[in-house]
Order: sequence, then C-alpha cells, then structure tokens
Amino acid sequence: MNLPRSSGVLLHPTSLPGSYGIGELGEEARAWVDWLAAAGQQFWQVMPLGPTGYGDSPYQAFSAFAGNPYLICLDTLREEDLLQAVDFDVVPDFSPDRVDFGLQYIWRNQMLSRAFSHFEAARSEQQMGKLAAEFEAFRQTEAHWLGDYTLFMALKNEQGGLPWNAWPLPIRGRDEGAISEANERLKRETERYAFQQFLFFRQWTAIRHYAAAQSVQVIGDIPIFVAMDSSDAWANPEQFYFDAEGQPTVVAGVPPDYFSETGQLWGNPLYRWDVMKQDGFEWWISRFRASLKLYDLIRVDHFRGFAGYWEIPYPAETAMNGEWKPALGDDLFAAVRQALGDLPIIAEDLGVITPDVEKLRDDYELPGMAVLQFAFGGGDYAVNAFLPHNLKENQVVYTGTHDNDTTRGWWRNAEELERHTFRVYTSSDPSEETFAWMLTQMAFSSRANLAVVPLQDLLNLGSEDRMNLPGTTGPENWTWRYRSGVLTPELAAGLRELTKGTGRTG
Repeated sequence: MNLPRSSGVLLHPTSLPGSYGIGELGEEARAWVDWLAAAGQQFWQVMPLGPTGYGDSPYQAFSAFAGNPYLICLDTLREEDLLQAVDFDVVPDFSPDRVDFGLQYIWRNQMLSRAFSHFEAARSEQQMGKLAAEFEAFRQTEAHWLGDYTLFMALKNEQGGLPWNAWPLPIRGRDEGAISEANERLKRETERYAFQQFLFFRQWTAIRHYAAAQSVQVIGDIPIFVAMDSSDAWANPEQFYFDAEGQPTVVAGVPPDYFSETGQLWGNPLYRWDVMKQDGFEWWISRFRASLKLYDLIRVDHFRGFAGYWEIPYPAETAMNGEWKPALGDDLFAAVRQALGDLPIIAEDLGVITPDVEKLRDDYELPGMAVLQFAFGGGDYAVNAFLPHNLKENQVVYTGTHDNDTTRGWWRNAEELERHTFRVYTSSDPSEETFAWMLTQMAFSSRANLAVVPLQDLLNLGSEDRMNLPGTTGPENWTWRYRSGVLTPELAAGLRELTKGTGRTG
C-alpha cells in the first residue's frame, strides 16, 4: 500500500471535550472533524475503540470486536427519546481535563441502563419500532462475535467483575449445558449489552460518514494481542496457550527496551499459531473484516509479533526472562489477502526490528513507522533510521506517539547528548517554547508520505499532558482531555499553511 502525501492528527475520542466527563461521539466529535478539515488534515488517528477493562488501557479491551460504550453520546440519546430530562437531574461534577474512569463506570452505566429501559418500554411504538428494527438487524449482522461478548459481560457482572479464568469451572470451561442455562438466565442482561453495542456502532458510523463528507479519513489501531480477560480468550480457548483450568502457561510482553529496563510484562495470552492455521486463520480474517467497518486505515500495534514474539513463562514478575518464538505472519497475511484483498495496514515496526520483520513488512508493501523523538540518541547519530534524511517515502512519521512524552516534555527532559545532536543536525538552538513546532515542521517536511502529530504537540503541552507512561498504571494514564476553546482558527490556519507548504494537501 502506498499512501498519498498527506498528514493527520492523533487524538483518542476519550480526549474530546464535553459535559459528561469523557469524550463522546456527538457534537464535540463533529466540531473536532470540522477543525481538522479547516486545518487541511486528511487523517484522524485514534487508538483502539474497544471497551476498556482493568487499567483503562485501550490496548486491553474486553473484546477485539466490541466498541467502548463510554463514548456513546448521551445528548444524542436524549434527542432520540432514549433518555429524558429527568435522567440528567443528578450529573457528577466532572473534571474537564481528566477522565475519571471509576466514576464513568458507575454513572454512565446507570445512564445507559436507563436508556435501555426506555427502549424496552417504548419499543413497540412507531418511532422506537424503527430503532428496534435497526437493532435487530445489527444483532444479526454482528452475531459472529456479539453473542459471546454480551454473555461474557453479563457473566462478568454476575461474578462481581472477576476475570473469566476465576469463574466456576463449568462456565469457565464453556460447558454446553452451563452456557445454555446462562443464556436463558441472563437474557435481559445480554440484550442490554447488545443494545449498548448497537448505540456505539450507530454513533461511530455517523461520525465516520461526517468525517468522510469533509475528506477526513480515520486511522484506527488494533493491538496484535487480545486481553487475557476478554470474550475473545474465553470464547476461543483452543487458540491460546491455556492449561486445562483456563490459566495461561505463557504470556506476551517485550524485552528490556527504550521504555523499560526490565521490559514490559503485558500479560496477554499468546496465540497458538499452529491451531489458527488449521482453520485458515478464520478469527483473524473476521477481526480485520470488522476493523474495516470502523476505519479507513489500520495501524497494527506491535507488528513485529507477526514474525516473532517474546514468550514469558507464567507467572512472572518482569519480562526479562522470556525468549523469542517464531510466528506465522506470512501464512496469516497470505490468507487475509486471499479473503479480503490488500489491506490498508500501517505496520507499527518500532523497537527491536530484525530482518524477518522487515521482510514481512516489505513483502506485503506495508508502510512502517518512524518517531522523530527517537532520532537523536545513540552513538553515530548520522545512521539513525529515524532522522528525517533517512526516512522512506512509504512510511508514516510521527513527532511522538501515545506512548511517548509530549514533544515539549521530551525536549525538557532530554539528555544533553540528544540536545547537542539536534542542535548540530539543525544548526539551531530551539527553546522549550519553540521545539514542538520545529519537530512538527521536520515531520511534515520529510519525505515520508504520511506525517502525524499528536494534538498535545500542536498545543505545545508538557509532560503532565502525555497520554500514557508505558509499564505503569495510574490516574494519569489514558485520561487526558482538551478544552474546546484551544482549537482556535489561528492554530488551524498555521497547520494548514504548513500542510500546504510541505505538499501534503489533498
């Protein structure tokens, strides 16, 4: 896939402003798209849109197919008579700057439950009848994953939030009788969770159409691995390395790297690639097909895991004592190409990249990634692959990603050798105030076909506004939000001028 010379901005929908404590797929999302279009941007990049679990990370979702119900716009539900004015009588005092996921879990789930109750009570009426028909069509279309997900969520709620591998053995092991009885017992609950998914996909599709009308495409993100506590792992145990009790024998992570001296212990279950190959990689084909309904382009996180993955014995305290194991990425992508054609995939090929990873990426003509914050460290900096003059055309260049410090924060905290390297390379001595825009200019001026910048860098924000600190959990991760007033016409005009001047307009 060869990308057009273009540019975009990275912003997860949870970071949108709004009245109810988290970004939603309503008026502010449309205003964001309006601003992107005014700024001359062709792409909006998001992180995974799945329902988040422990740690609130979008990369650890309860399903690889489901959407995050926290993003459902409540004001839209009120316009559709699924919520009433009285339902908003008690609204918590939400922070405009940070998402409180614990509060969202309680209050928003209450609001969505009320919306489902209103739907139940009025589904036979003419207006709701149309919505009910749409809901039923959605359930039929998404049946290949929706039933497993809704039963998983209903059982998880019944089990007090415990992970599925701590449930009673019959339901944990998916005993046929236990599954049948649970489906009957929890019928209303599973329908409630299905209705939430219907609302999410309905609203996300509307935003996608709104963006497309303004020539803004969406770059999505799918993690290579699924969460241990997910409907995917529970419903397909034969495709993962689990023992007879449903416990993992090995888990995923990465060895020590730039982000962590002890590596990153992700804890995701690892695929049994040999088993997946036997059915023609049916699960992966379904996953890519579903992603194409959500996004125009798909960034695959940790692409190197398709060539080889870091296998860590379970249990472990760190990721240090693992080993590399081969995967079947070539077989997988051949099967996907045969089923779906050439996919619009961006390969996240950062970290320890070996020749087999490069070959897999290049054999399928997938653009890789470059991060300018990584360009100025090391020994002989002239050979650093991320320096602007070393970038490739079929590549996506970023100032930083969701896992990096903001560019202003990076410059503030950079080692003196990196600062010196940058000064020598650019024959300049930027201040903390000017550095983020300078790095953005470097990204846009590079030969890489697509340049993407996080909104935090356009706003020149510091480390306190970074999106995530890898290897940690806490209230600062994944919670950042912006206020709508910061998206000024002047900022849009400046970005549009840079985009036009570097030949990135459509």
